[in-house]
Amino acid sequence: MKKEIIVLGSTGSVGSSVLNVINKNKNFKIKLLTTKKNVNKILNQAICHNVKDVIIEDKIKFLRYKSVFLKKKIKLHLGIINIKKILKNKVTYCVNSISGLDGLEPTLNTIPFTKNLLMANKESIICGWHLIKRNLEKHKTRLIPLDSEHFSIFELIKNDEKYLIEKIILTASGGPFLNISKKKLSNIKPKDALKHPNWKMGKKITIDSSNMMNKIFEYIEAKKIFNLKNDQISILIHPKSFVHAIVFFKGNLIKFLAHETSMTIPIANALGIKNKIDTKLMNQNYKNLNKINFLKPKIKHFPLLSIINLIPNRTSFFETILITLNDLLVEKFLKNKIKYISIEKILLKLLKKPYFIRFYKLKPRNIYDIKKMVIITELYLEKNLNIYEK
Repeated sequence: MKKEIIVLGSTGSVGSSVLNVINKNKNFKIKLLTTKKNVNKILNQAICHNVKDVIIEDKIKFLRYKSVFLKKKIKLHLGIINIKKILKNKVTYCVNSISGLDGLEPTLNTIPFTKNLLMANKESIICGWHLIKRNLEKHKTRLIPLDSEHFSIFELIKNDEKYLIEKIILTASGGPFLNISKKKLSNIKPKDALKHPNWKMGKKITIDSSNMMNKIFEYIEAKKIFNLKNDQISILIHPKSFVHAIVFFKGNLIKFLAHETSMTIPIANALGIKNKIDTKLMNQNYKNLNKINFLKPKIKHFPLLSIINLIPNRTSFFETILITLNDLLVEKFLKNKIKYISIEKILLKLLKKPYFIRFYKLKPRNIYDIKKMVIITELYLEKNLNIYEK
């Protein structure tokens, strides 16, 4: 019997990788693809993979292209809410590869319709984990994280009792500015920050990796998914990006998981497709094993790491404010409206402002509370950016 799969955000880099992994695999049947507005690409994907149902979030493009899809015998639906009309039974897998907080609502809407939720959308977990977890438990859906670090942790601890975990180490490449002095960072241009030494990623996540913001997000994500305390998680710089996570267990056992810098590896393993490694790749892995080295990151060089000390112990609006501020600041840097070092300077200042601190003891009750906080945060930054940029 074929395994049915949904891919949310199939036109993005992770979604495209998922389709490449299962391409021509007769054990899988793609039941549904979704996109925000990339109509041309998703139409080609649907034709190539014989998918009969597609969801788009953009109303204008939906109205314009509905007949085009119909001619190809593909049903085009408007909005993820229509998943209830498309799916009658639970599918085996749902892959959420939507980027940003846009992925939270689709996550909550699809959980009832899948046995396994494969998540590559860290923002949803960071801001709405309490909502996601509640839905997962209610519908008996299993979560499998797809980010290389969290997938590695998931694999390392899945056969062990949680109480045996002493410490978990997240690894970071250190980005393109690991060996560059702080003085030189003031003149960094977007093209410089987008040169990640090991991974090919989207612009936003590449900038986040360059200043370790992405590692703060992964820290919060790991804390929530695996129910860890702050002192159970640490970050180490591993320039080769070959080892993705290290777990220390009681009894003085240490396990680590390593693989090449490719998202297809966690995707294929999460889907149960374990193809044989060719000899060339295995030989390269042997070489990488001889070059494993770790460095302790310095807050002086990566000031955003100090955010770890600000993270509240309980779920609050802190995470939503953090992600929203960072998203806006990175966007402004990419448009050359602020300097590279202004991202960290402004972010650290704003997070400590009484205006935002008052929300750190409040818990979002639902997705609408989170959306409202995004708007509040955006308006505040737009109104006060010039003050903090000086």
